[in-house]
Amino acid sequence: MNRVDYDRYAEAFNARDYDAVFDFYADDPQMAFFGVEIRTREQLREFYTFLHTYVRETVTVEKFAASDELVALEAIIRVEGIKDLTREELDARGLDRFFPIRAGDVQEMRQYIHYHMRDGKIASVGCAIVE
Repeated sequence: MNRVDYDRYAEAFNARDYDAVFDFYADDPQMAFFGVEIRTREQLREFYTFLHTYVRETVTVEKFAASDELVALEAIIRVEGIKDLTREELDARGLDRFFPIRAGDVQEMRQYIHYHMRDGKIASVGCAIVE
């Protein structure tokens, strides 16, 4: 995956086109971040449909490096509350590592994201918040 491909991926994510996002993944992806595990197209759609009911999330890439096996980036993840997302709502879905957010509030996080590649597709994803 080169930078042009990644920009198409990020554009699809920012547009909430979950099917286009999932098309970048291998048939058996392993996505794990902040206590969430996603392995299927339906799990990806379900998780992000829930989350994006409450927040507008955008990814802005600041640093990008890629090889045949790994895409690594540093990005700013901007989360803007569009509807109150409470601690109770998060806990009910097992999202105890996520933070509540009120409508109108904005959270920005710097993240390191690693995409392990297999045959040109994303096989796994890992990320960490940088403070």
